[in-house]
Amino acid sequence: MASLEELRETLPHAARDIKINLQNVLAPGALNEAQTWGVAIACAQATKNTRLVSAVLEDAKGRGVTEEVIEDARAAAILMAMNNVFYRFRHIVDKEEYAQKPARLRMQRLAQVTSNKADFELFCLAVSAMNNCATCVRSHEEAVIKGGLTTDHVHDAIRIAATLAAAAQALETL
Repeated sequence: MASLEELRETLPHAARDIKINLQNVLAPGALNEAQTWGVAIACAQATKNTRLVSAVLEDAKGRGVTEEVIEDARAAAILMAMNNVFYRFRHIVDKEEYAQKPARLRMQRLAQVTSNKADFELFCLAVSAMNNCATCVRSHEEAVIKGGLTTDHVHDAIRIAATLAAAAQALETL
């Protein structure tokens, strides 16, 4: 299993900006260690690139990220895979008839986080941004801010999401 640094070094020359950004966005900033790596895990999983997921998980565990954070990050990616499709459809179609229908999709995990609720919402926000779901982005951004985080936290999380999406794209070309 390769570390993120080893994986970063395999990126093609065309992705040299992404190689640098991978180091920068995971460095200390507004996000604490659990937030940084939780966002990274959720976003890596959302890319579906197994090499990237493995490398991010290895680095996160090496930095002492707890199993609770890892589990919440995975759950965020999985739930957003469902919710982002469903709510993106409603947003795109923009018919009141669909908006009035109950989702009838189980989403209990949203209320049963194992780490920190605001952080879980941040993980969901980052994945929703990757999946281009405006409804979910707005909802999770609002929950993150109400949960006591700042626009700096949001900004840094989205920088991680953007960079991991690009890294996964570059890895697919190898």
